[in-house]
Amino acid sequence: MNTETSLPAFEWPTLEKGWVWLCGAGPGDPGLLTLHALNALRQADVVIYDALVQEAILSWAPQAEHIYAGKRGGKPSAKQRDISLQLVDLAREGKRVLRLKGGDPFVFGRGGEEAQTLVQHGVPVRIIPGISAGIGGLAYAGIPVTHRDVNQSVTFVTGHDQSGDTPSSLDWTSISKGSQVLVIYMGMKNIAQIAQKLVSAGRALSEPVAVVANATTPHQRVLETTLGAVVADVEAAGMEPPAIFCIGRSVLMRQVLDWQGQAAGEAPRDLDPLGRGRPAESA
Repeated sequence: MNTETSLPAFEWPTLEKGWVWLCGAGPGDPGLLTLHALNALRQADVVIYDALVQEAILSWAPQAEHIYAGKRGGKPSAKQRDISLQLVDLAREGKRVLRLKGGDPFVFGRGGEEAQTLVQHGVPVRIIPGISAGIGGLAYAGIPVTHRDVNQSVTFVTGHDQSGDTPSSLDWTSISKGSQVLVIYMGMKNIAQIAQKLVSAGRALSEPVAVVANATTPHQRVLETTLGAVVADVEAAGMEPPAIFCIGRSVLMRQVLDWQGQAAGEAPRDLDPLGRGRPAESA
C-alpha cells in the first residue's frame, strides 16, 4: 500500500514567514485532508491545532512545533481571544504559522473570528477550506445531505451559543418550517431542548433522526432514532460528543446507502426507503 504523503507536481503556494494559513482539517479521516492543507503541513514552522485533529495528520509536519489549542465543551480550554492573539504573536516572530481546525474553519469553527483578529493586526492570512462534518460526516454514515426526492433545502444550525445554552437568537419555528432537513452541530448537551422546540414548531415526533459521533474516524458510531425518542435513545446508547444530528427524511437513505456496513458484509435493509418506487433514470 502506498503511504507516501508527497505532493503531485503543481505550482503550490508558498507559506511565507510571518503568514498564518487558517486551514480546515476535515471531519477526522486524514484522507479527507485537502492537498492545500498537506502543502501547508509540509512548510509550517508551527502548527496550532484543535481537539478534533487526528494525530496522523500532525505527523505529516514533523519539522514543525505542535501547539494544542483545542476547545471542548465543558472542559478547561484556552480562551478564544488568547488563541487568536497567539497566532498574531507567532506570525510577528517570523514563523510560518498553520492554524489547523477540524472540519471547515468557517463552519461553526470560529475561523472567522481568528481571521478577523489577524487582519486587524496586519498579519497576512490565507484561508484553506475543509470538509465540514455536517457534510462529510453524514456521507460516511450513508446519509446524503441533499437528495432530490427528499429535500431542496438544508439548514446547518449550532446547538449552543457562546454561553453553552440553546441559541435563543434563533427563530426555531421558522427554521423548523422552512427547511426539510436540519443538521445540528454541537447539539448533544441541548438536544432535549432542541427537540422540544422543533416538535412545538410542528415537526413530527416520528421524524427520522441520525446521530453521528466521531464521524469518519475508526470510532464512528451512528444511532438511528426519531425526534420523539432521540433524547432517551442517545442516553441509552451512551452517545457522546463530538456528534452531528441530522433531522429529516434523508436519514432514511442510510437504509440503502450505509456503504461502510455493506463493505463489512451487511445487506441493504431497504432498496426503496422513501416508498416512492424506483426513480426513472436520468437522461
